[in-house]
Amino acid sequence: MVAWFVQKNANATIMQSFICLAVVGIVWVLWGYSLAFGNDVGGFVGDLGFFGLRNVGFDEAFPGTAIPHLLFMAFQMMFAVITPALITGAFAGRMKFCSFIVFVVAWVTIVYAPLAHWVWGGGWIATELQAIDFAGGTVVHINAGIAAVAAALIIGKRRITSLSGGPHNVPFVVLGAALLWFGWFGFNAGSALSSGGSAVNAFVTTNSAAAMAALTWVGLSWFHTGKASVVGAAVGAVAGLVAITPAAGFVGLWPASDGFLNAFPALIIGAVSSVLGFYTIRLLSKFRSFDDTLDVFAVHGVGGMWGAFATGIFAVAAVGGTAGLIEGAGGQLWRQLVAILATVGWSFVMTSVILLAIKYTMGLVVTEEAEEEGLDLAEHGETAYIA
Repeated sequence: MVAWFVQKNANATIMQSFICLAVVGIVWVLWGYSLAFGNDVGGFVGDLGFFGLRNVGFDEAFPGTAIPHLLFMAFQMMFAVITPALITGAFAGRMKFCSFIVFVVAWVTIVYAPLAHWVWGGGWIATELQAIDFAGGTVVHINAGIAAVAAALIIGKRRITSLSGGPHNVPFVVLGAALLWFGWFGFNAGSALSSGGSAVNAFVTTNSAAAMAALTWVGLSWFHTGKASVVGAAVGAVAGLVAITPAAGFVGLWPASDGFLNAFPALIIGAVSSVLGFYTIRLLSKFRSFDDTLDVFAVHGVGGMWGAFATGIFAVAAVGGTAGLIEGAGGQLWRQLVAILATVGWSFVMTSVILLAIKYTMGLVVTEEAEEEGLDLAEHGETAYIA
């Protein structure tokens, strides 16, 4: 990410994430929640029984929980909002804003809601396959990471290639990562849907994985460059948060059995996520035709896949009710792998269909002149900074 490029697209990049709150906030309460959590239709999607929040009240609890149904809907809306916002990092500075709005509506409806139903709403991944995902490794992170790959390939690389530099505001990068780290406690611990031991365990494993991942990324940076990267620490923390998300409520700091490989699974998950993310970014940098601007695939896609797979390794029955490979249940590992592959296939194919449909109707990419000028002015008519 080059400083000049970011400065002229700061508003546009922020707006893409911010507008997801508005767009998905409407889609979710009208039909998105119903498609994800309505009565099961063939293990694939929910019905429209909750359309417009019909039959979603605050007096009765959501089935299987002790919290009001309306509160559960609002909590799930958080996941629905953040997931398309993650994808935007793959095409920063290139996509038309009007096309982005259409993309978000279509993507949440066609890609996100059915996948959420498969995993959390009583669909086939949860009931037939019996794969597990505590807080969104498949639904959120693999889904967004693979959608980012489709977007980067279809939208294409930035046409302004003669620039060099780094992030234009490193303190803001660190501040954003710190806010994410703090907010992730609600993301993961909140997925216990209670304030008991499961939530506490998810809280601690989340922090442990993020801390280990941040230190690992800094160490890798130090090893390769002789410098402890500030941005690397922030990116590493996010990689660790991503990877622990599907496992947070199924693994503990100390599993039931002994042995070196069994110790501190949250720390192992965090460390490996940084190693995988760090070297994926270095590898993809060699492919000049692939322009995932903010490394969404490396951090969220790869991190999510590792986290979902690691859940099948380190899950402990005494913690989350499901045993993994570490307790001799090798079948869980294969179930996790099938869920990963299903998520990858669904997200890539359906995201590609949506983007190609938009491309050949209303167009996806801004003009070269708009890209040169920067989308802050070209699309929004406002600059982020006053000279």
